[in-house]
Parts: sequence; structure tokens; C-alpha cells
Amino acid sequence: MTPLKEKLSAEPGFQYMIDNMELMSASGRHLMLHQPFFTDSNALINEYNNTERMIAALDNEELRPSLDTLRHQFMQLHDLTGTLANISRHAVLDEIELFEIKNLSHICTIAARSAAELGIADMLRLPDTKPVFHLLDPDNTNIPHFYIYDSYHPQLPEIRRQLKALQIHIDAIADDNDEKKNIQIKINDLIDKQNDIQRLVMEQLSDKLQPHLQLLTTAHNQMAYGDFLLAKATITKQWHLSRPSLSSDGSTHYVSLWNPRLKHRNETLNQRYQPVDIEIFKGSCLVTGANMAGKTVLLKSVGIAQLMAQYGFFVPAQQAQISIVDDVAFCIGDEQNEMNGLSSFASEITKISAVLTRAKNERLLILIDEPARTTNPIEGKALVQAVATILDKEPSQTIITTHYSQLGLSCRRLRVKGFVESLSDAIVTPDNINSFIDYSLLPDNSDEVPHEALRIASIMQCDKEMLETAERFLLNE
Repeated sequence: MTPLKEKLSAEPGFQYMIDNMELMSASGRHLMLHQPFFTDSNALINEYNNTERMIAALDNEELRPSLDTLRHQFMQLHDLTGTLANISRHAVLDEIELFEIKNLSHICTIAARSAAELGIADMLRLPDTKPVFHLLDPDNTNIPHFYIYDSYHPQLPEIRRQLKALQIHIDAIADDNDEKKNIQIKINDLIDKQNDIQRLVMEQLSDKLQPHLQLLTTAHNQMAYGDFLLAKATITKQWHLSRPSLSSDGSTHYVSLWNPRLKHRNETLNQRYQPVDIEIFKGSCLVTGANMAGKTVLLKSVGIAQLMAQYGFFVPAQQAQISIVDDVAFCIGDEQNEMNGLSSFASEITKISAVLTRAKNERLLILIDEPARTTNPIEGKALVQAVATILDKEPSQTIITTHYSQLGLSCRRLRVKGFVESLSDAIVTPDNINSFIDYSLLPDNSDEVPHEALRIASIMQCDKEMLETAERFLLNE
């Protein structure tokens, strides 16, 4: 199963969502980045249920103190991957590592108590770490800080008493004489004895922690999961995300689907943002529309929503029903391949070719933006026809945006409504033209694509001679 971190480069909008997660710990973030792409419906439903239960805890004002305490424990969680690895290979832990173990035991106990108060103890499944804490807290200080206490070895109290007395004595001697040197020799000998005993104590404690390795690993992982789950619930409430249902017929439906990064950008600029409704079925679907009609944004929004849904997040839509797929394949842009020295067409077509191969064995959500747009129109049209025809026979869901007309294909077609001057009473200008775009998707039985390029170019106040000449050529066709 593809870990989440491997999909961050697939689409910047998905990275934007991950960057906005309010995780309290590095361990929580590490767990999130290794979250699996769920293809098992039961596992996915369980993840949604857990998120809903955490949201309910967030919504209960009476339990706010318990939630704040839980959040604070997540803030105290340190990454113990290295320390746990040292225990597993029977290494001797140093004082810092022993402190990390004691701290984990301490915060896990407090977190378990808070989880019980919140009614989510069975969901977080935090183990009982009190035996480990008592092992590292023989004097019952009940604090997370670790110290090699006198009670760990019978000789330590006397050695430390002598060290303290000699240190007071040597500090009182003003001159650097033989007596001071002799005392320093005694101090050094005592320090060596103390270090030997402390080393022995750390070896003994490391051995005694061996039977608790699995418990500590579980405690660390479940604390990290709790942090991740709380962050998911928080962003769900902040962004008003919705829980997707799982489709029984292989179709996907979104009502008022929106793109988080673009929506938030528009809100910052006080600009209008229009969500869209879309239904996606097995096979190919061609989406046409004028330039500036948001076709690329549509593909990205659908892809981001599917990634969020199958990594266990709620989705940016008013309602959603998803079909579980094996992966989301973005064929949008070719920056990475161009960096490797390929032309834009070569990088684009090799990416599409790889997707066609995968589609023979996998259920994919395939998103292809304006294929073959950088080659000549005759071959480009043929390639679009070929890709759409092949993918229409596969069990994958495919959306292809295109500017080619007269394709002669029987696959499903949608059209972005596009430029509508009546959307506003204002005069259309280059600065406000986006306010006149209706991004609604309409069924389209026509084999033509909208011809609005010259109209939009005119509104954008492009070169008048160019527009008039293009108009004449268009009329002569």
C-alpha cells in the first residue's frame, strides 16, 4: 500500500492539505506520512468512524479540559524510533534514552486517563505503562525526569555523600597545594566508581526493559495515532469536510466539490469560488469547455478528494460517495520529466502509456489533462481517440479534458458551462472575467467543443489586428 508521503508530489493541492494539519508531535507527523492508501472497505470505514468519534469529543464542551490535557500529552510526545530500536538490539540505553522511556510511560498514563474521560479509550487503545514508569521511578517522584537514584544501588548514597563533602572541602582551599591535589585525586576516584555503578545500573535497566519492548512500541505508536486522529478531526471541523460513503456500484459522486487551496486563496482575495457537482462512472468521460473554464482545476479537485478519502480523511464536498480504487493516476503537467530532458510531448505520452499499462491490471482513477495538446492537431486528435477508446473498456474511472472536436466517440461527455455574461451586472474586464465563468458541468451529446477563445481574447483586450485576422480565417473554414 502506497504511503501518503509518496503522493505529496502528485498534486500541490494535496500537499497544501497535509501542510495544514495541526499535529502536535514529530511522531504523529511520521505516522501520517506513512498512512496507507486504504483499499479495504472495512479498514476505511473504521478510520472514518474513528475520525467521527474524535470530532464528537471536540464538539463536547463539557469535556474540553480532558481534551486539552490529551492534546498537551501529544505535545510532550518525542520520537522514540531510535530508542526503541536500541532496546530491540539489546543496546545499553543512556540517561537521555531512559528519560525518553520514562516520559513516554508518564504521558501515556495521563493520556489514557483523558481518553477514558472522553469515551475514546477503546479507540486509542493506549496500553498500561505504569510498570515501566515505576521501574524508572523507584523513589516515587511521579515526575517524567529521569535520574539514577540512590536506591538503584547500595553504594551510591555513600559515594555521593563523600563526593559532596570533598567538593565542599576542596572549594574552601584557596591555594593550589598538595592537599588540594590529594583531595582531587580522591574526588576523581569516587567519580570513576560512581560512573561504573551508574553504567551497571543503566545496563540492568536496559535488560529489565526488554520484556516491555512491545508495550512501549504500542504506546508510542498509539500516542502518535491519537495525535494524527486529533489533527484529522480538527481540520475536518475547520474546513467543513464531509464523510464519504462507499459506493456499491463502482461509481463516484460529489455534491459541491471544492478545491481547498484554490477556495482558500479566493477567500483571501475576496473572490468568488464555485463548487461543482460531478458523477464519475467506470470507463472514459470526456470533459470539454472553453479556456479558463476550470477543467484542470476539476481534475485536480477530483484527484485530491480521492486521495483524501482513501488515506482516511473526510473530503472537501457537501456530500460524497466514492468508489475504492487501487491508485489515483495524475496525467497533469510534465515538469518532472522535462527536468530529465524529455520534450513536453514525450514526457506526457510516456506517462499516459504507463497508465494504460497499469489500467489493464489495476482499478485506477485516471485524470488526463488535454492529452497530445503539444503535437500537431491531426495526430493529437487520433491519440485522444485512442486513449479514450482503450480506457473506456477498462474497469478504471477516467476523466479526460480535451479541446479536440469531432472525435466520433461513444463514451460519456460533459461540458463546463463556461463564460456567461449574465452572471454579473458589472462590465466584463480582464480583472473580473473569472467572475463570469460558470463552472457547472452539463451532459453533452454534441461532438463539438465550445468556441470561446476569440471572445475571451477580445475581453482580455488582446491585439485587435490579431483578433480580426483570426476571425476572417475562422469564417473561411
